[in-house]
Amino acid sequence: MKKHINRMDVRRAVAAAAMVLSVNAAWALEPFRVQDIRVEGLQRVEPGTIFASLPLRVGDDYNDEKGSAAIRALFALGLFKDVRLEASGNVLVVVVEERPTIADVDFAGTKEFDKDTLKKAMRDVGLTEGRPYDKALADRAEQELKRQYISKSLYGAEVVTTVTPIERNRVNLTFTVTEGEPAKIKDIRIVGAKAFSESTLKGLFDQDTGGWLSWYTKSDRYSRAKLNADLETLRSYYLSRGYLEFKIDSTQVAISPDKQDITITVNVTEGQSYVVSGVKIEGNFLDRDDEFKSLITIRPGEPYNADKVAETTKAFTDHFGNFGFAFARVEAVPEIDRENNRVAVVLKAEPSRRAYVRRINVSGNNRTRDEVIRREFRQYEASWYDGDKIKLSRDRVDRLGYFTEVNVETQEVPGSPDQVDLVINVAEKPTGSLQLGAGFSSAEKVSLSFSIKQENVFGSGNYLGVDVNTSKYNRTLVFSTTDPYFTQDGISRTLDLYYRTSKPYQEQGGNYELVTAGTSVRFGVPFSETDTVFFGGGVEQTKIKAGTNIPAAYLAYADTYGATSFSVPLTLGWSRDDRDSALAPNSGRYQRLNSEWSVAGDARYVRGNYQIQQYVPLNKQFTMAFNGELALGTGLNGRPFPVFKNYYSGGLGSVRGFDQGTLGPRDVTGASLGGARKITLNAEFIAPFPGAGNDRTLRVFTFLDAGNVYGENDRVELSELRASAGLGLSWISPLGPLRIAFAQPVRKFAGDRIQKLQFQIGTSF
Repeated sequence: MKKHINRMDVRRAVAAAAMVLSVNAAWALEPFRVQDIRVEGLQRVEPGTIFASLPLRVGDDYNDEKGSAAIRALFALGLFKDVRLEASGNVLVVVVEERPTIADVDFAGTKEFDKDTLKKAMRDVGLTEGRPYDKALADRAEQELKRQYISKSLYGAEVVTTVTPIERNRVNLTFTVTEGEPAKIKDIRIVGAKAFSESTLKGLFDQDTGGWLSWYTKSDRYSRAKLNADLETLRSYYLSRGYLEFKIDSTQVAISPDKQDITITVNVTEGQSYVVSGVKIEGNFLDRDDEFKSLITIRPGEPYNADKVAETTKAFTDHFGNFGFAFARVEAVPEIDRENNRVAVVLKAEPSRRAYVRRINVSGNNRTRDEVIRREFRQYEASWYDGDKIKLSRDRVDRLGYFTEVNVETQEVPGSPDQVDLVINVAEKPTGSLQLGAGFSSAEKVSLSFSIKQENVFGSGNYLGVDVNTSKYNRTLVFSTTDPYFTQDGISRTLDLYYRTSKPYQEQGGNYELVTAGTSVRFGVPFSETDTVFFGGGVEQTKIKAGTNIPAAYLAYADTYGATSFSVPLTLGWSRDDRDSALAPNSGRYQRLNSEWSVAGDARYVRGNYQIQQYVPLNKQFTMAFNGELALGTGLNGRPFPVFKNYYSGGLGSVRGFDQGTLGPRDVTGASLGGARKITLNAEFIAPFPGAGNDRTLRVFTFLDAGNVYGENDRVELSELRASAGLGLSWISPLGPLRIAFAQPVRKFAGDRIQKLQFQIGTSF
């Protein structure tokens, strides 16, 4: 029988033998009184390090016990390969051989990991430039590197450590990696499933056997963490459908001899499906039984649903928290009737003790100032613990948009059973954005837009933005800044400064221009946690610069009312936003209402628009999204609605498939003028990209758009609505959110200009 000899055991044996030999060498010396101590063999180590570690001093009597102790103490420093004690008369001579020093640590063949990241990891364990080389430490680093590759499904990865001696007792350390091909999941089997098909259950998993898009999703790469998450998803699926006693018996992960294919087998026992026969409450409910009963979402006669049980117990715990009982215990106990496949759920509660909040601490905000987070809190220090206010506070901090994670932890105060501390843990994200947009049409060819924004300038919570549009026909420069807490009560202030030049009639070009410059100030007053009312005013000047191919309507307005128009518009608006995400919404609603009234100047008008967006989750993968917008404007004091205030429709953000801003009324020359009234309707069906599994960062959508604009004196005829349908792609890419849409008009009229392809991309920094 062959015995496997571990390399680490060999190294330990060699080291032990070396120490024994050294100690024996020490024991070979006859006892004597030490008159002096001399050290030989030092190159980089300071003599003081030796003398400080020796248990012997000048004047001491040397013996075998003290000699062996000296040997052990010097070896323990980790600086020497060999240590010997010799005697020259009454002089104790310490002879050492230093370990070589690491001159450089390098990696070759690494593609999955960044070299700088690996070097930092080596530095943390002591393998870095200037440190003594320790072979045992290098071997452990090699094994850890292999484990990291295994976590990436690279089971065939080989790591070879090369130590190259160089001058001055130094070495270069190189880890050469042969990564090989990643092992891929060849098959997933769920054994014991009867109530649901195996394909249905495997469809719940984020890991799969791969598809044509696996190069992007890497869903066919095995990960223990992902498998555990998939198993929890499987368990939740059964428990939410009545299978109260469902369990996962075992999980086997087998890898092929060539380390390229992985087979996962999950053995389950489904048990019986149970129906809820009744729900009872027991314990102390603060004499508010009816209030707590109204929170129960478990319904008798329905299959047992663990999600609803968890939802109910959490609702109970949160409701106890509203009355200051931070440590309330709520337990759902099932009483199972196996003969009839029924279960009664007993909700037992013990509120424990009422608590005060002693202190609120903030953690994780390396950039954002404490006050920016604290001013969003509605739970105050030295007040009763209030679960509703704490949840509201957490949501308000999350809605700032500065953090990827916001959590609130409750900590008991030692020695004070009626007090707690709250810790707000946040994980910051980049709050600056660089936005690039582009459109292609036969008129403008390629038009570009650019904006740079910072939502949290210097961690102050203030917003600063610059928008630039380089279109051939519409150029814009906008500077905007917002102070969300202009007052301590949370009233915001926004300042805008803008300069725009445009040629609304794009088809024939020309050298005329419509120049608008102005400034405005707007205040936002929060009336509730989701509702904000805006009001403000500004000063604006619009100049019609005549030139070739100027639309007749603009020339007529300039001749009648002057080429330069001055106005003082007042604004009033309202918004409500309860979407679950501003980047990739899956549920919730967004509404806004804006109005503008010019109370002084040459141009007198009033206009307003209302927009509503609704997101309806159909299931975990599919979402329906709806958008509607209505706008209306009219002139005052006997003047028409200014042509330069018209609404435009067509293109990105309105009716895709038509050239940007070309729908609606035309003047006698055929130029698109926009209109004083606008209707836009959009519907999207959003689904995961084929082959991407449940990845919500990459989705496709089909859409149907309809809309048009109408003149101030025109009747709004729905029969004149333009419509389009198409297919799009949404990808939260490494560069930022990307949307590409290809649209085909399904209702168009003679003279309409078509723009079928549009895209937009943004990035964070």
